[in-house]
Amino acid sequence: MAADKKQRHKAANREAALSAGPARGKEQKAVPGITDGGREIKSRYEDKAPGPAGGRKDMAHGLAGGVRGDTAHGLAGGMREDRAQLESRTYRLAYEDRDFLGRHALRPQRLALEFMKADIIMRERGIKSTIVVFGGARIPAPGQPPHKAATAGQAKNLAALTPYYEEARRFARICSLYAATTEYREFIIATGGGPGIMEAGNRGACEAGAPNIGLNIVLPHEQAPNPYITPELCFRFHYFAMRKMHFMLRAKALLAFPGGFGTMDELFEVLTLIQTGRMPPVPIVLFGEQFWRQAFNAEFLAEQGMIAPENLQLFTYADTAEAAWQHIARSYNLPAAL
Repeated sequence: MAADKKQRHKAANREAALSAGPARGKEQKAVPGITDGGREIKSRYEDKAPGPAGGRKDMAHGLAGGVRGDTAHGLAGGMREDRAQLESRTYRLAYEDRDFLGRHALRPQRLALEFMKADIIMRERGIKSTIVVFGGARIPAPGQPPHKAATAGQAKNLAALTPYYEEARRFARICSLYAATTEYREFIIATGGGPGIMEAGNRGACEAGAPNIGLNIVLPHEQAPNPYITPELCFRFHYFAMRKMHFMLRAKALLAFPGGFGTMDELFEVLTLIQTGRMPPVPIVLFGEQFWRQAFNAEFLAEQGMIAPENLQLFTYADTAEAAWQHIARSYNLPAAL
């Protein structure tokens, strides 16, 4: 009995609530699908309260207006006044930041860039092979004083080597005549880009109207490129290793004229690469037999067992531009006279 009375009381209260209509200040909305005795029930969760919503809108508008207005203007004005952020090193693009690129941790990338720059440009020019000319930077051109002679004796000896300048110049001219038959894709003269014998090699090619390469190196006493290098093929390296790689990468032959440590360094580098099988054999011509037999006693090394007897066949001697070219031409079945 008590339970029935309680149920009737709750039903009466529900009827009263439904018939009373929406609460003051609120608009109630029917929720479809939820009914009580066939009538849709209005849910308090769908109430709309215009006052607070409007207040929130006004408040949001005020905040937005404040940010867009005085606050944002103040920040922007401050940046325009001192520009400290724009001038910070961290704001620079990485590839424009020399301080960043010069860090120790970036050395592998710098090595890669030195290799890639010269390689890409030579590929774009269609250069497939080179003839490398090495020799002393101190050997003067005819009529010029010796370069960096420390004593009168050195000046006399360097002056006596002047004919090698002219031979290097003539050889480069002969080689460039053949390069012209390949549309300057093969046998392009390449030197270290400096004075002396290097200048003579670039000069001979330039006078023949041929493109030629200069691979310059950064030195404490800055080396300026000689004026006969093709400007678009005048490179500069920081790392000796990358420079040496480009000397040998496309080399079809090597001519070593009288020179000092730099010339010997390059000569022994290629001899070692060929001797150890790390590089295919190419013609190596030691220009100036008298000089080289005194400066480099290969027979003595063979006698002492330091090198194999067959290693003496890795190079030959020449004393004229024509003899040097003929040795190279025979190696590749090319015309001996041009």
